[in-house]
Amino acid sequence: MSAQSGANFLLKISDGAPTPTFQTVAGLRTTNLSIAGQAVVVTTKDSGGWRDLLSGAGVRTMSVSAAGVFMGSAAEARLRTNALSGAVDTYQLSFEDGSKLQGKFLVQKLDYAGDYNNERSYTLQLESSGAVVPV
Repeated sequence: MSAQSGANFLLKISDGAPTPTFQTVAGLRTTNLSIAGQAVVVTTKDSGGWRDLLSGAGVRTMSVSAAGVFMGSAAEARLRTNALSGAVDTYQLSFEDGSKLQGKFLVQKLDYAGDYNNERSYTLQLESSGAVVPV
């Protein structure tokens, strides 16, 4: 199995239509995905001194962080609007091998930075709201 290119790990946002289309958010330079779960312990005296966890239980979350350069697209404007209003919206993560994950996310943090006469860069943090599923 060969390594996959990070350049093909894309964050996309829904256009909000009933049958949505997705647009890539800005010029992504780095993207990070983190999946976390909270364990539910079901250890009893019959566990033989070992901890037992309940499969499929607990709270699962997904966090996505990205950094890059804003290009002035409609997808960026929608992302900024979501950040200002606190709206949960549908996003899609696309990987080089063609697999995709889709779910609703809240823009937890959106930072802009820029130097005089250079590009305007950003960093963002998304937190899942509900199930994130393969599509």
